[in-house]
This record gives sequence, structure tokens and C-alpha cells, in this order.
Amino acid sequence: MRILVAGGSGVLGSAVVSRLVRDGHRVFATTRRQERTAAIHAQGAEPVVMDALDPSSTRQAVDASAPDAIIHQLTDLAGADFAANARLRVQGTANLVAAAEANGIDRMVAQSISWAYQPGSSPADERVPLARDPRDGTPAFAAVEALESAVLRLAHGVVLRYGLLYGPGTWYASDGEMWARAGRGEVAATTAWTSFVHVDDAADAAVAALSWPQGIVNIVDDEPTHVDEWGPLLVSAAGATVPSISARAEGRAARNDKARGLGWVPRHPSWREMLRPLG
Repeated sequence: MRILVAGGSGVLGSAVVSRLVRDGHRVFATTRRQERTAAIHAQGAEPVVMDALDPSSTRQAVDASAPDAIIHQLTDLAGADFAANARLRVQGTANLVAAAEANGIDRMVAQSISWAYQPGSSPADERVPLARDPRDGTPAFAAVEALESAVLRLAHGVVLRYGLLYGPGTWYASDGEMWARAGRGEVAATTAWTSFVHVDDAADAAVAALSWPQGIVNIVDDEPTHVDEWGPLLVSAAGATVPSISARAEGRAARNDKARGLGWVPRHPSWREMLRPLG
């Protein structure tokens, strides 16, 4: 197949690219930065400079690569700028889906998050509604819902709700931001209830999902947890002794039964591997 990986120079995107190249596909990988094109070439893929926030740039990238399928791994989190990431989820996804539709492409795999479910102490499957503001019923994760609804317009649109990524190159690697904070005794979790997934398992799922039916699939490990459990262990592994634990929201862990039914099995079944300071 001809496959366009949008966000193909990022941590997860580059892992997806390497798998697709290995499997013999013709791979096009987008990046906003010209200086990253050499690394994409080195992986055996064809670089495409694209600004996903620009409809014309996005359309040109899809027109030029003429893919059979698109894998959407666009994020903007390098500087922990969550507003920029939300903007990319909404506008970048809309531009990418519009370009796909204009080219007759109906197969897309897109990255979403697994902690956006309505809060609850038991792990959620894909039938659980996403969280709403209890005051007025508005979406708690509006950008996530916009991304998912756009992708699911496509006949073969698949949304992967990933757990928090750990492993080489992520914030939870031993040289990552969360590990550095833990070394100072600080853990500021996205949500209290948590599901993790290793970056390699997340990349495997993105490739496998090219043949999955339309829909939403949780991609998480086998061990849902709570920050009161994993936070102190991460602080200890990072060499600190007095943990300061907080979470921005209650959140919810997720379950992976549906993904397993589709043939995906995590090679890293427990987040506890994160505690080994090896990345």
C-alpha cells in the first residue's frame, strides 16, 4: 500500500513509519520542519513537509502522496502546549479528513486518548460515554470529540484511544520530563485513574488497525492503575523520597478487550516496566 503518516517524525509516528517500511509499504511521512526530512529518508520513507493547520498545505501533501490510507499521529506537545495540541486535533484533523475525502480516501487510523471517559472507578470499555462538564453538559474534552467525529465520517475510519505513552522518547522515559519531575519528588498526573501503553505497542496497533473495521478501540496495557499507586513508585525509581502527588482530573482507566478481540496483544502488559530506568 501507499500510506501517508501524518506526524511521521514524532516519537510514535516514526515508530509507525519504521514498521510500515519493514512490511514493504511505500511510506510518506509528514513533518513541519525541513531539518527532519533527512531522518525520514534514513528510515526508508519519503518526507513530505506539511503544515496541518494550513488547509492548502494539507491538501497538497495528500494530493502529492496519493495514499491508499492515512495514519494520523499529529500532536503538538513538545513544549507541553495543550492549547496548541487541542487546536491541532480540531483544525489539523478537519484539514486532513477534508483532503482525504477530496481524494477519495476512506481509510484513516487516528490517535486519540483513553482517559477522556466519564469518570468511574472501573476501567471503561468503548461503550462508556466521554466525560461531560457536570455543570452544563458540555464536552470535557471537546477537541478529542471533534477529532473522533471527523475521522469516523470515513467509511474505514479507526480511532485508537491510547493510554499514556511510556518508553523511549516519551515523557515517561528515564530521560523524559515526567521522570525528571519525579526525581524532584513531583508527580502531576493528567488524570488520577490511569492506563498506560508502551510506545512500541501503540505503534503496532496503528499498523494493525489499517485492516480493522470502522470504530473506536482502546489501546492500553493490561494493568489499569491509580496515581496513588504508580506515582510514589515512579518517584522512588527516579531517586527521590518524598512524593508530591497531584492529578488535574479524576479521569478513568480503560480496558483492552476489544483490541485483543481484533488480534492486538500488548508485548508490554504492565506499566511497571516504566520503573526500570532504561527508557
